[in-house]
Amino acid sequence: QVQLVESGGGSVQAGGSLRLSCAASGRTFSTYAMGWFRQAPGREREFVAGIKWSGASTYYVDSVKGRFTISRDNAKNTVYLQMNSLKPEDTAVYYCARDATPRRSVITVRTTQYDYWGQGTQVTVAS
Repeated sequence: QVQLVESGGGSVQAGGSLRLSCAASGRTFSTYAMGWFRQAPGREREFVAGIKWSGASTYYVDSVKGRFTISRDNAKNTVYLQMNSLKPEDTAVYYCARDATPRRSVITVRTTQYDYWGQGTQVTVAS
């Protein structure tokens, strides 16, 4: 069983920064891609950023490109999401998730292709 625990959420003013962390249990963290998703009230959960199991490549939704950076430290079983230049529309609950397929060759944006999820952390950006 894999557990994912997010931290680092909070409330900031527009233009501010936050760094989310997601700590994973288990010994196979380094063989799976990881993703960050978010869900705002009344909206579907959406992909935000993903990173391959090796860390060699990343992918972002257009709305966060140039502002958010995903990274991972396989020695610490942790994935991060650095969020800069935050906007009110970034307000949501943010979730980290593990790809269901080890060493997938591409980063998938589909929620159905992630099998373990964290409990979520709230990010609120005030205008």
